[in-house]
Amino acid sequence: MSDNGCGFPAPGLHSFLFKPFATVGGLELNKVMLLAVITTLVVVTFFYAAFGKAKVVPGKLQMMGEAGYDFVRRGIVYETMGKKDGEKYVPLMVSLFFFIWIMNIWSVIPLTQFPVASVIAYPAVLAAVVYLVWVPLTFKKHGFVGGWKNITGYDNSLGPIKWLVSAIELFSNLLVRPFTHAVRLFANMFAGHLMLVMFTVASWYLLNSFLIPAAGVSFVMTMAMIVFELFVQAVQAYVFVLLACSYIQGALAEHH
Repeated sequence: MSDNGCGFPAPGLHSFLFKPFATVGGLELNKVMLLAVITTLVVVTFFYAAFGKAKVVPGKLQMMGEAGYDFVRRGIVYETMGKKDGEKYVPLMVSLFFFIWIMNIWSVIPLTQFPVASVIAYPAVLAAVVYLVWVPLTFKKHGFVGGWKNITGYDNSLGPIKWLVSAIELFSNLLVRPFTHAVRLFANMFAGHLMLVMFTVASWYLLNSFLIPAAGVSFVMTMAMIVFELFVQAVQAYVFVLLACSYIQGALAEHH
């Protein structure tokens, strides 16, 4: 970490870059990719263990799995899309929620201490998955002409400004929407990790400089940031899935 000539190892973009530790089939693997793979294994293993041999009287693990599944199903999907339209999308939304949540949690786990979603590629791919669900679904539901009307909000009752509104809606829905969907998750995790690194490094730096009171304050701020990040990590998973449900619901709606 660069000390910027003042002795303080300030965090920056280099805090998000990791050297590859292995090469598989020409693909270089680094810490972030490893955490993403582990996240997948954690989510799949947990739900398989919880529901692989489901019982009428659930055990503790099955109860935890049912609670998490039911939270996403009733608290997000049903509330946004309704039971009739939303039921078939529950597995996708549950997968997205827990995958994102676990990716985020790595930032406060000792030794890993890095949120996978703070690398833009991962939120971008997840946003693309949602995009590739709701856009084709729009045309499947409404047909070619009706699909474009749904996306652009075309309405003759708007009079002369209908073309301006349609152009704005087209740009907003097809270009801005997937971008903001990905960046919202990425930016929150990026900023949160940067703040954690800042206060952690500052605590160590001040302690080594024998500025004990200042180091104590910085350490308290680090602990407070960890608690706050635990909240933000869950909220960002919730918001991402909530928006995904909203986009799909809009694709299914009769009117834009």
